[in-house]
Amino acid sequence: MGVPEFFRVAIVGLMLLVPVFFIYKRVGFNPAWALLVFVPGFGLLAIFLQLALMPWPNQKTIKEE
Repeated sequence: MGVPEFFRVAIVGLMLLVPVFFIYKRVGFNPAWALLVFVPGFGLLAIFLQLALMPWPNQKTIKEE
């Protein structure tokens, strides 16, 4: 992997990192979890699974009576 390829990977990673950072911040999770974007292969899958399956801290629950 040469230097130009590294810069391409870094740019694409940053293009994914910024929106995921703001999604985590808005949802109420720690935005540092967005760094999983840089884990090859498993990172985006882990982000999607976490956002899809975990209860969101700022989600309002409906109480049934």
